[in-house]
Amino acid sequence: MNTLIHRAALATLLGALTAGSAFAQASSPLPPVRSSGSVQYLSGGIGVDESAAIRSASAQWPLTLEFAIKGRQRADFAADVTVRVRDTRGQDVLQATSEGPFLLARLAPGSYTVEATLGGQTLQRKVEVKSGQSAKEVFLWAADADKTRP
Repeated sequence: MNTLIHRAALATLLGALTAGSAFAQASSPLPPVRSSGSVQYLSGGIGVDESAAIRSASAQWPLTLEFAIKGRQRADFAADVTVRVRDTRGQDVLQATSEGPFLLARLAPGSYTVEATLGGQTLQRKVEVKSGQSAKEVFLWAADADKTRP
């Protein structure tokens, strides 16, 4: 009888832990991790909670890209930015559309060319990803780059 009670208690505890883990994942403010070829990435940052979560998580990702549009008074975040990352041989290693002002990518150490396109205007940067470090690039477009804004 003790064994039966012990098993029931263990099953209940296991169920609670599993449900708690699923709840924690479901309530995480981070957007889902996606893949482009062999490169994992996440993008987003719409809203205060998601933006703060991405900024916090960026230290664990080799590359952080940030997108903004220069306004008259301040810069506004940009979304729907087409991103293309190429290695030194010119091979695409990542192609994605950022769903918000941030894109985090798990790139292998090396040199890359990053192209970010918004409203038909492409900005390009050379990026060096070093082992154990996090690189960051900010892309800032002129106010007329996003034709969907008033």
